Amino acid sequence: MRSVLVVDDHPLVRDGLKSVLREQVVVSDVGEAATAADASRLARERDWDLAIVDISLAGRSGLEVIAELKAIRPRMPVLVLSMHSEEQYARRAFRAGAAGYITKNTSRVELAQAIRRVAAGGRYVSSELAEQLAADLDRQVEGAAHRALSNREFEVMRLLGRGRTVTQIASILGISDKTVSTYRARILEKIHVKTNADLVRYLIENNLLD
Repeated sequence: MRSVLVVDDHPLVRDGLKSVLREQVVVSDVGEAATAADASRLARERDWDLAIVDISLAGRSGLEVIAELKAIRPRMPVLVLSMHSEEQYARRAFRAGAAGYITKNTSRVELAQAIRRVAAGGRYVSSELAEQLAADLDRQVEGAAHRALSNREFEVMRLLGRGRTVTQIASILGISDKTVSTYRARILEKIHVKTNADLVRYLIENNLLD
């Protein structure tokens, strides 16, 4: 593995990743993208051995970025490095095309291990998530109601849960107030709640708030 594309809007995180890549994985070429647009441009310009993508980018969902990168470079493996717990985003990241998911509180040693495995064509999940997925299979259940939400509905739901107004969410996601209100109505219907207070309770019960 020689080249890695790092997609994260925080310079300190990118610097930390570059340190791990150069010291523990021995990567010679690291590309940096602070925005989804930069990530797409760099992916089109060259074929990277691996992309490491933050799930939460300013103004754009990392889930959408993963899907876009895989459309540009179908064979490029993607490792998600996120502040969000696996319960919140891991399944969606894998459905979007990611090959691995790891949280930012992981040790440098485990991060290097995940990078090597994904770059070699494998998949990486923590032992905790692997146990949870196995338990889901054993129970043969479809899962919680929020798993039926689209990625954009999921993003809107979490922003509502953090107390953002319709106008604030519209600004963050670059969509209209009316569209946000439509998403909100769909979300409440799909997770079977009636008010924002009920929604917050649902998020807490399902460990979906940071």
